[in-house]
Amino acid sequence: MKSEDIFARYSRQIFIDEIGLEGQKKIIASKVLVIGAGGLGSPVIQYLAASGVGTLGVADFDRVELHNLNRQIIHNEKTVGTPKIKSAEIFVKNLNHQIKFTGIEQKIETSNAEEILSQYDIIGDCSDNFTARYLVNDTCVQLGKPLVYGSILGFSGQTAIFNYKNSKNLRNLFPEPPVDEDIPDCDSLGVLGALPGIVGSMMAMQVLKIITGLPVQTDQLTLIDTLDWRFQTIDF
Repeated sequence: MKSEDIFARYSRQIFIDEIGLEGQKKIIASKVLVIGAGGLGSPVIQYLAASGVGTLGVADFDRVELHNLNRQIIHNEKTVGTPKIKSAEIFVKNLNHQIKFTGIEQKIETSNAEEILSQYDIIGDCSDNFTARYLVNDTCVQLGKPLVYGSILGFSGQTAIFNYKNSKNLRNLFPEPPVDEDIPDCDSLGVLGALPGIVGSMMAMQVLKIITGLPVQTDQLTLIDTLDWRFQTIDF
């Protein structure tokens, strides 16, 4: 993109002293992988695409279902029944056609995690199970990739930055994953639609701050309680 075209589209970001034109160019040159195109992935994808992240990979193997629509805002009634990757691509292209969108309609597994994650600068973990979270975390540690993590349930959420500039990772916080069957999830206990919007927006902000070299808090877990409206940080 020409500098004048960049300014015309992203001027409100460029006006920020800490971003400027050079920061916007970093955003455009960046490659980010979002794992999961569901409740958390939707706002992360939305705001990264809007901000001009040049290469946006999205990994998901599910299809859009009607019950997704209370929170998965990049999907709509017309895309129910279609792969979430396809629905996400339609959304991104309608929002910002300059984004290079790469849809990965695969489950992240031991056999493909390294190959997929190695192609990106930053990983956003919006997955919904601990098996995937620990696999993504361990692969990021192996590859030296920063990981922006989030989770949601009911009225509560969590977010953290792992493995950034030699910072700690998920296993420093929780050394071993719990058994997925013992952990409540959105399918059983639900989630209020706006919650993933809050947490996902926070994740997108952290990704953009890492891209542009702005200071971020590491070795810290942020707990979000939207029922009692409390925000707490825990150092680890």
